[in-house]
Amino acid sequence: MSFRRFAVLAALALLGAAPAPPPFKPAEHTAAPPFLDKLGPGEIAYAADIGTSIERSRSAKYELAEHRRLAAALARLTPGRKGVVEAFVLSVGLDSDAVFGREAREAGRVLARRYGATGHSLTLAGTDGSGPSMQPMGSPANIAAVLARFAELMGPEDALVLYTTSHGAQFGVVYNDGDAGFGLLGPSKLAGLLNELGIKNRMLLISACYSGVFVPTLVTDSTAIVTAASSTRTSFGCQADNDWTFFGDALINHALRKPQGLATAAAEATMTIAEWEAKGRLLPSQPQSYIGSKAKTWLDVLERALPPATTPVGKPATDALK
Repeated sequence: MSFRRFAVLAALALLGAAPAPPPFKPAEHTAAPPFLDKLGPGEIAYAADIGTSIERSRSAKYELAEHRRLAAALARLTPGRKGVVEAFVLSVGLDSDAVFGREAREAGRVLARRYGATGHSLTLAGTDGSGPSMQPMGSPANIAAVLARFAELMGPEDALVLYTTSHGAQFGVVYNDGDAGFGLLGPSKLAGLLNELGIKNRMLLISACYSGVFVPTLVTDSTAIVTAASSTRTSFGCQADNDWTFFGDALINHALRKPQGLATAAAEATMTIAEWEAKGRLLPSQPQSYIGSKAKTWLDVLERALPPATTPVGKPATDALK
């Protein structure tokens, strides 16, 4: 036996004897959210509407790596074509529970394919459960940075397609990255951000409990908005080991995979969710939808030549009912 072959066999033997690395374990929420226990309902709503966010116990190396992830993602974006209506897609998982990471990633793929957003799409999300996330985190600060870059690249005829998935409350949606990042994003903050950046044409798809709270503030003639619940109801399916929330499964994984308009897809998803909730004897979540008169104009252009249907992926959200 040659020395080289012996060395290779010895190395392989050592590798085989090495202990397997421990399975990946996503970050868990073990610490109480900071400051909220000291605030009343009105103060919490105010904190959400100004976009309060706290990062804690982050290492300098983490901060640098996160900066590089975001910078690399932004650098891959390309400008829209002048005079051509195009979609800019941002899909966001605002919570580090893996269900939101999985949903945000697939929603980004479905929406980018549906609206032909090659070079104009980006996903912000934590882990999908298989390992540490290579995506920038879905934090309020990262959302603002991406939307600002979109605004630089979009023409006045282009449209934002924003999908967010997370836990929610009657003040808005919650950002929660394990015990390290925490924040609140309310309707006034999101509306103010879009208005500041001049993003008038927008499709807002919000998967969270009480997400109907966004409707009154975000409604404009050039806005289309679909939410998982009314402002007084919870939505379902957000268990960490799920692949989809009810809303994400019904709207993204089924209805929007088909070559049908947003209004038809939203109606289908609402009916599907109602059937699932009835089966589980759950209090109806009452999804909300609105399409402004001017939004129909740019929607008609984007939906003029939708791609063929694709097959749903992942475990059905209704597995949570078993």
